[in-house]
Amino acid sequence: MSRPPTFTPPPGTRARTLDTERGAFAVLDAEPVGPDKGTVLLLPGFTGSKEDFIALLRPLADAGYRPVAVDGRGQYESPGPDDESAYARDELARDVLAQAAAVAGPPGTPLHLLGHSLGGLIARAAVLLAPGTFASLTLMSSGPGRISPRQRERAELLTEAVAAHSMAAVWEAMWALEPPEDTDVNGGAEGAALRARWLRNNPAQLIATGRQLCVEPDRVDELKATALPKHVLSGERDDTWPVPLLDDMARRLGAHRTVITGAEHSPNTDRPQATAAALIAFWDR
Repeated sequence: MSRPPTFTPPPGTRARTLDTERGAFAVLDAEPVGPDKGTVLLLPGFTGSKEDFIALLRPLADAGYRPVAVDGRGQYESPGPDDESAYARDELARDVLAQAAAVAGPPGTPLHLLGHSLGGLIARAAVLLAPGTFASLTLMSSGPGRISPRQRERAELLTEAVAAHSMAAVWEAMWALEPPEDTDVNGGAEGAALRARWLRNNPAQLIATGRQLCVEPDRVDELKATALPKHVLSGERDDTWPVPLLDDMARRLGAHRTVITGAEHSPNTDRPQATAAALIAFWDR
């Protein structure tokens, strides 16, 4: 589970509702400084939320980009139905295209897409549905297909638990098994925010997307056939998709490759300044 440094938006950022033709989505929308270089749509990963990008928002906005981080349907502050079929991969991809239409700037203004982990699989699906929508695609800690065997075991256990027990009971079990060393889960402000985020996820969304992570096919050849520039960014360690696998995916795609030193599966929270600098350099090119 990702752990943003705070749940408080930085200065110049609005927490608001983005209305689209496919419903309303909670977003963090940061106003760019200086000449507008374009908009960046940021998609979080499994069990995450828009707050996972909170440390990137100000650096990206200060560089002239308008970052818009989104809670997908059934994710934290965005509502979603209790029907698992509503969270099929292409349904979520069509949501992204609707979000893109709602945040797009004037004609000729670039719209970049970034997906972290599960968000990368959804971003890829959106690009494959409508490749002309975006100026570039960044896959952050997101691989060519299904997650590693160890992470598949964990995802399967989690989806089974969510299907059988209350969200509160699953939370208590998760943190009893693997408590973070520096977080007071039940008493501290960070722990309370993480727990509140978990409880607001729709269980059907977690079950459906958790299963997707375990069966996602390799779609690299399909993605390579699209013309848009691609960027594969990760930490130097990752047990969800091993780094050599991400290196190979970047080679197969002909993508720009960035490895963030000192980061693991969430470079956006582990090393946000270095991650923002790499993203800005890619988009500026």
